[in-house]
Amino acid sequence: MTQSKPEVDIAIVGGGMVGAAMAALLSHINRNWCITLFEHFAFPAPGKVAFQPSFDDRSTAIARGSIELLQGIGLWQTLQQQATPIRQVHVSDRGHFGGSVIDAADLGMESVGAVVANAWLGQVLIQHLHSCDNVVLRAPAQVERIQPLVDGASIHFSMDGAAQQLDTQLVIIADGADSPLRTSLGIDVDITPYHQAAIIANVALAEPHCGVAYERFTDQGPMALLPLGGVEGQQSALVWTQPTAQANEILSLSDSDFLQVLQQRFGFRLGHMIGVGKRDSYPLQLMVAKEQVRSGIAVMGNAAHFLHPVAGQGFNLALRDCAALADILARAQRQGQNLGALSVLQRYEQAQLLDQQATIQFSDKLTKLFSSSALPAAALRALGFLGLEGLPPAKQLLAAQTMGQAGRRPLLDR
Repeated sequence: MTQSKPEVDIAIVGGGMVGAAMAALLSHINRNWCITLFEHFAFPAPGKVAFQPSFDDRSTAIARGSIELLQGIGLWQTLQQQATPIRQVHVSDRGHFGGSVIDAADLGMESVGAVVANAWLGQVLIQHLHSCDNVVLRAPAQVERIQPLVDGASIHFSMDGAAQQLDTQLVIIADGADSPLRTSLGIDVDITPYHQAAIIANVALAEPHCGVAYERFTDQGPMALLPLGGVEGQQSALVWTQPTAQANEILSLSDSDFLQVLQQRFGFRLGHMIGVGKRDSYPLQLMVAKEQVRSGIAVMGNAAHFLHPVAGQGFNLALRDCAALADILARAQRQGQNLGALSVLQRYEQAQLLDQQATIQFSDKLTKLFSSSALPAAALRALGFLGLEGLPPAKQLLAAQTMGQAGRRPLLDR
């Protein structure tokens, strides 16, 4: 290691949903921090709209706890202009009795969350960062490697055809599940393959969805239909989990045949499905990094933990991680500590340990239990659904996990 005076306080590698949200949270919590955000693809200019691959055709379910965090940094007012509130979540198991309904009205709320198109989320986040005086956007830029320093790290990158270097107290790696930087640092991961793929599409409906989200479990895997276009909208975002071979077959169907199979598998809780947009798929696995912090380095988002999309836990957990790290760093700053000090980052890791473990286990167990047609598993989940309706505390725990309020709720400390 060599010693170098940091040029910036915090550098973030990866300008997708998590990296951009991390920059926004850090900028809000301390206006005096100098923050640099690196992204491989070009960002849209201030006031402009442009496609950014990290913000694709998918939509994201934003939990109630995440909405509160986004409200705290002044982003939700804009995001909600094109967000669809979730008034109810219907959870059911195809071919079995029982089920559960999480109703916002029963909880004294207007909604338990909201659905936001990734493209809109990206536009709002990036345009907000353009307005943050203490955030520098470096894009398109290619980060080649990270070199540990005595008091931080040095980022080696290329931009505008020139090799450059930037020293920082702390580098946050948020460059996705296949993170090349995580790999280059020798950080291993634990992988649990699900042998499944998620089919993604927007589905047109004959009737309004009324702000209802559906989580429907089948013997081949869960499917979710999330409301889009406002409470009276007639479109839902589909996330349909299938064994990999079947997913490829379904993707190859014509639109009419695809809708017929989907309708048969889901049922008519949403009425008739009359159209489908662009279809895509991606493979599913549980991936957890064996290290999330080192001196001068923190691994965040999908680079730290990549979850099955069931129950929409991934981004919401990452956002809670971001808020917790921002809070820990603010406390460290007031105590005169280096932001990249291992003791500081270990406090963050410990603070989020239970939340991460609970959320990862919830997602993983739910996926395995509800992707089996074996009699014991089928009987267990039927009893579970009946128990949810008969035991209010159990249902409240499910609601709290769904809304991102079951674990420690990080509050931005300013």
